[in-house]
Amino acid sequence: MHVPENAYETLRERGMVEWCSAPDRLQEVMKSEMMTVYIGFDPTADSLHVGHLIPIMALAWIQRCGHRPVPVAGGGTGLIGDPSGKSKERNLLTIEDARKNMEGVKPQLARFLDFDCGANSALMVNNYDWLSTFSFIDVLRDVGKHFTVNSMIAREYVKSRLDDPDKSISYTEFSYVLLQSMDFRHLYETYGCRLQMGGNDQQGNLAAGVEYVRKTTGGEVFGLTQPLLLTSSGSKFGKTESGAVWLDPRRTSPYKFYQFWINSEDADVERLMKLFTFLSLGEIGEVMAAHAKDMSARTAQRRLAREVTAIVHGEEAARNVVAASDALFGETAPADLSEETLSLLKDEMPFSTLNIPLPAQVVDVLAAGGVCESKGEARRAIRQGGVSINDARVADEAEALSKDRLLRGQYLFVRLGKKKFHLLQIAS
Repeated sequence: MHVPENAYETLRERGMVEWCSAPDRLQEVMKSEMMTVYIGFDPTADSLHVGHLIPIMALAWIQRCGHRPVPVAGGGTGLIGDPSGKSKERNLLTIEDARKNMEGVKPQLARFLDFDCGANSALMVNNYDWLSTFSFIDVLRDVGKHFTVNSMIAREYVKSRLDDPDKSISYTEFSYVLLQSMDFRHLYETYGCRLQMGGNDQQGNLAAGVEYVRKTTGGEVFGLTQPLLLTSSGSKFGKTESGAVWLDPRRTSPYKFYQFWINSEDADVERLMKLFTFLSLGEIGEVMAAHAKDMSARTAQRRLAREVTAIVHGEEAARNVVAASDALFGETAPADLSEETLSLLKDEMPFSTLNIPLPAQVVDVLAAGGVCESKGEARRAIRQGGVSINDARVADEAEALSKDRLLRGQYLFVRLGKKKFHLLQIAS
């Protein structure tokens, strides 16, 4: 099998290399053979979130460059909890919770990785399968002796919690690095895995794993980290006022997911396209050139949002959320919205179902549907020219609505002023 020479360079050019244990040697090996590369995901929830996307995209590019990705579900390590970057002890998962969460994660990974493409097909494994076979004596005798307490307490996240009695670290979390290193050795011996990747808060764990494999097997393995992303304003990427941005549409709707990317800052958008899309660097350059001509059009943000939404939720969902967004921002006529898009909007804007026979006066519909608090308020809004239905301004407060005004035979798209919207579903 031909192995492209640009795997490491691809990651570097797209901003996915923060630290590497031996960069020159890793590039040399990646040019000469197909490497097996792994990243671990502890199943702390039944969905991944935007914060997981950089390492996932790194695995995806690894596969596209001819190497084999191995996402490791931390059914074992997830029962412990990785303390890296954490200021307090995690809640412990049960085995049942970990398994349930893993079931939700694999379909999401399948959006990025091909699990059936030949020699470099992705392989998902569960570290509980091997970690659960070790006894406590085994770990202390055969693993623990290779790790010094001196080096373990020297880590910044450990020191910060040792110095603060309110954020103490348990022996359980303190020992997490042993389990992660055991994973690396098992994957090296079982699948020939020679590279572990992860976020930059994993650098200490990765370096320890590289050293542990070398000491116990003599094997040459590598560690490589991706950046932990902050926006240009200094906030943690992937967090909003309402919490994490999830890949599961039940947790974060495709529309809200799309809007998250649309709201990217101009200073960040080129870097985000490199990290989170499969667009070539040339295509990204073209998008940014178009964006620079009129930044208010948010050309780059729109392309970023559409690309990432299509990867995570599929092309159809991406088309629908783009149409829904354009409708709310006055760039698509309501008459052009599909049944699917109108249905999607039910969850993204004020929505009411109204059982009223048509024809009916507009003021009656607006009041009965909760668009206006009363018929009097509806009349005042109409007199002030602030009411439009399906993008047609209502000029007469005595105007009646007939069935032929309904979108897709059942909807009315109401706009009050410039920024207030309401979707009515008429069951007449």
